[in-house]
Amino acid sequence: MIKLNDGEVWEELFAEKKIIQNSSLYRFTSDSILLSRFARAKYGDVVADFCSGCGIVGLHFLCLNPQISSVTLFEMQPTLSDMAERTIQFNGFSKAKAVCSRIQDLGKEYDDGFSLILCNPPYERGGLNNISYEKAVCRKEITITADEILFSAYKKLKYGGRLNIINRADRLAEMFYKMKGCNLEPKKMQFVCGREGGKPYLVMIEGVKGGRPGIEILPPAVNSPTVGKTQAEDAD
Repeated sequence: MIKLNDGEVWEELFAEKKIIQNSSLYRFTSDSILLSRFARAKYGDVVADFCSGCGIVGLHFLCLNPQISSVTLFEMQPTLSDMAERTIQFNGFSKAKAVCSRIQDLGKEYDDGFSLILCNPPYERGGLNNISYEKAVCRKEITITADEILFSAYKKLKYGGRLNIINRADRLAEMFYKMKGCNLEPKKMQFVCGREGGKPYLVMIEGVKGGRPGIEILPPAVNSPTVGKTQAEDAD
């Protein structure tokens, strides 16, 4: 029996699988599900989930793609990492593990260790804006920046490995520039709209370490209201 702490509840993850959420901490939003569906698995992929929070992206991706070899959830906040670890234990995810660490501090043992990295990072710049520190660091570039995430992804990916990342649509040019600066060639992208024909407010990008120029642009994804708010909407 997995014990729930104050404020924690079980919520649906995938089919019969459950995930722990805490009403007083940052709760996952629909951009996490969008990213896990955007990424494409290869047989035997060794996967990392950067800024994993409660583990939603990596664990949902594992449920969708049981053919992968493993997924490691990297989260700096001990409370969220512990929630992810207990979710792993509850569901019997033998291919998953949670590691509590800042992305910038990952050791050399992880260098060139992953064929796929998933990342739903903080989108916003700025201070706390009257929200708790625990929620702020999930939404805002307070403890980690896009540059640090991309540089870390480059170091931890195998040559030819893929980074799948989501961010605000108005940061697309910045993300392309910074990805290319880290030798992560953008190879696939998809905008996200709130309704058919609406203005994109998110973009999902796949970059390949050492990839050749040339990008596939997918039709925009329409975020279903039934999935819930995205991180960008939740921050407004």
